[in-house]
Amino acid sequence: MKILADQNMPLVEQFFKDMGEVERFDGRQLTPEQLIDVDVLLTRSVTQVNSELLAQANKLSFVGTATIGVDHIDTDLLNAKNIAFTSAPGCNAIAVAEYVISSLFALSQENASPLSGKTIGIVGVGNIGSCLAHKLKALNVNLLLCDPIKHEQGLLPEHVELDELLAQSDIVTFHVPLVKTGTHKTLHMLDKKRLTTLKPGLTLINASRGDVIDNQALLEVMEAGAELDLVLDVWENEPNILTELLEHVRYASVHIAGHTLEGKARGTQMLYQSLCELKGVNAIKSLDDFLPPPAIKKVALGSSFSETDIARLVHLVYDVRRDDGILLRHLADEGFDSLRKNYPTRREFSTVVVEGDSTELAALAQLGFTTAN
Repeated sequence: MKILADQNMPLVEQFFKDMGEVERFDGRQLTPEQLIDVDVLLTRSVTQVNSELLAQANKLSFVGTATIGVDHIDTDLLNAKNIAFTSAPGCNAIAVAEYVISSLFALSQENASPLSGKTIGIVGVGNIGSCLAHKLKALNVNLLLCDPIKHEQGLLPEHVELDELLAQSDIVTFHVPLVKTGTHKTLHMLDKKRLTTLKPGLTLINASRGDVIDNQALLEVMEAGAELDLVLDVWENEPNILTELLEHVRYASVHIAGHTLEGKARGTQMLYQSLCELKGVNAIKSLDDFLPPPAIKKVALGSSFSETDIARLVHLVYDVRRDDGILLRHLADEGFDSLRKNYPTRREFSTVVVEGDSTELAALAQLGFTTAN
């Protein structure tokens, strides 16, 4: 069996080498010719899997994307061709939630404005949004949740309409899929009209899809004097982003919110498990077999550790300002895709064991740290 895998997908050889021959490809440069005699295609969000790409795929029986989003996959086409398909829902939920939390604490520090008591609106309450909401409940903040689809399904009675949420929140973070048409369209969810009505001092975080915010309209309102704090991990027209917008963004990164080592590898593992199920093979391998030990394994808290110190512990594991600096200093020379491909290793909060008798241990456990008394 021939397996073609995106070059940025970790641990593919470790998981799949016993199932076939693994060959890597550049996600943005994959050609139809490369799919000749390929049985399995493992991809990420930068590859458009459509009729053009599959024109010469004579043996393809399985396509997997190690991402939660599937807007880059023509699933109807795969169904018509009887090609099995799977994605990796929830694989990077923890990573994206921790990206947002790191950003919130960085803004809190730099603005000298406590996070406690703030109202945070979460738009999209799927795997990522619900994970983030769970973690944020440890931080004494007020949460507003917006997800009209879940609300219509009777799964989110506390749903708040988007415009009301924007008006009431201090911080709004987006975790929706890209939907280009229909009643629940998310394409340009924040368009010029909405952007011009946002209240001064509002923080906007987008770690979902770049097209959720009209980037050109955002640039125009910022140039016109809008007082917004922007945290943007995703951009329209990646990798050819609107660089003029960068000077108006507090923290900018190259679509890496979900790129912890655990998050990316979790996606690979989910594709491995799906292929094993399809082939009737026992899935005997797991992440624990392959992940390296973290650089920082354990932190001991003193009795004086308090809520105000949580930010320091969060940033000990991951500080979003590192990634902002990488983008600003190296984008012009290296390019968006190169920075994404060579993204430095980042681990999740759970890799650090926190011990001590601090009253904040319960909050740290809810944030995702491993705790021990």
